[in-house]
Amino acid sequence: MTNKKENGAALLPILVFLVLYLGLGILFEYVLKIPMGFYNIPIVVTFLVALLVACMQNKALDFDAKLAIMSKGVGDKNIVTMILIFMTAGIFVGVVGRSSAESVAYFLLSIIPAKFAVLVLFIVSCFVSVAMGTSVGTITLITPIAVAVSAGSGFGLPLCIGSVMGGAMFGDNLSFISDTTIAACNGQGCEMKDKFRENFGIALPAAILTLIIILIKTLGADAGEAIIKDYNLIQIIPYVLVLVGGIVGINVFVVLLIGILSGSIIMLATGATAATDLLANMGSGASGMFETTMVAILVSAICALIAENGGFAALLSWIKKTFKGKKGGQLGMGLLVGAMDIATANNTVAIVMANPIAKEMSEEYGISPRKSASILDTFSCIFQGVIPYGAQMLVAISAATELGYKVSAFEIMPNLFYPYMLLISSLIFIFVIPDKKEAK
Repeated sequence: MTNKKENGAALLPILVFLVLYLGLGILFEYVLKIPMGFYNIPIVVTFLVALLVACMQNKALDFDAKLAIMSKGVGDKNIVTMILIFMTAGIFVGVVGRSSAESVAYFLLSIIPAKFAVLVLFIVSCFVSVAMGTSVGTITLITPIAVAVSAGSGFGLPLCIGSVMGGAMFGDNLSFISDTTIAACNGQGCEMKDKFRENFGIALPAAILTLIIILIKTLGADAGEAIIKDYNLIQIIPYVLVLVGGIVGINVFVVLLIGILSGSIIMLATGATAATDLLANMGSGASGMFETTMVAILVSAICALIAENGGFAALLSWIKKTFKGKKGGQLGMGLLVGAMDIATANNTVAIVMANPIAKEMSEEYGISPRKSASILDTFSCIFQGVIPYGAQMLVAISAATELGYKVSAFEIMPNLFYPYMLLISSLIFIFVIPDKKEAK
């Protein structure tokens, strides 16, 4: 793609998408006051409009030639692999459900003093999101527990919810079955275990700093008792198997199949799921990935046309003029995916959109695939974790509201310690820590 003639006009489909999605989202959310307004915009439809714009460009190619270009983009090995992993991960989440994640939360809350309850919320959210691979799912699950902890212990609700959101973004960034991890690794062509090791060195210091900040803010508080419900620790085994299998480097499909098989056996044996419901749960889990899959397909087709028309060559040329050297290139890559996330309010979509440009940047600046995948995932999670109109924030506020508690995004944002610490850690990782010699 780098030998294509520069053509900034070829980036028009991205601009059309951003104007439609961001413009309508702001209108729905803040002008018309529609709850979850950003998520009432059909993202697949807006990408189809952008694809139509891309197809209308470059009169030198007929429609059949453009179909061939799109087919080549969609049929790329990394895209096909990404889609298959999305589906398998969805089935796994459908099988194990949420009861096992709740078991982890209530177990830890039962053995740790109430004065450390906010610390526990953060740690539990970290574990659950790493295991489940979804920040929104984690926030949906743990926010009601956070509300109960706040009501019972006296800790502020914004602090409790902010701690849950921070932990959720920790796992979103590191989990082997997170769609952001899948998208970044397959888009940049690196192994998940390599990206995990790269990311862990950034995320762990940020998590430790977050724990220290939470400890300082809560240590002197007069805490009551948190509410504890029944739990079954046997149900966390599938999550542990997936986590360990991913870390040691077992093929991701094998890991997920082990998780699905062990989860099916355990959920049936413990009576958590009826045999008649198991297949339906698998189907609903896979269905939950359909929109993400369609976005991946459409973005791949759009990017193939943009690349053919010289759009990425123009964007890469601008980035090279703006960001100098390898470290500047890494920062430029992070800001690129951050800008995409601000516009789309979806970190997976932001990574999928940024992937082809970031791939060229990694080759141009000499950035290894594991590092580029790590930067894309980390910066997308930083921005997604703090924007007030992101799904994570809206779901947290909605869950609290349903339980009868009022809290605003701007009350929660000062308590989002982890994303802020992750930004600091990422900048140190880029500008201070010497580059390791890595095989590309």
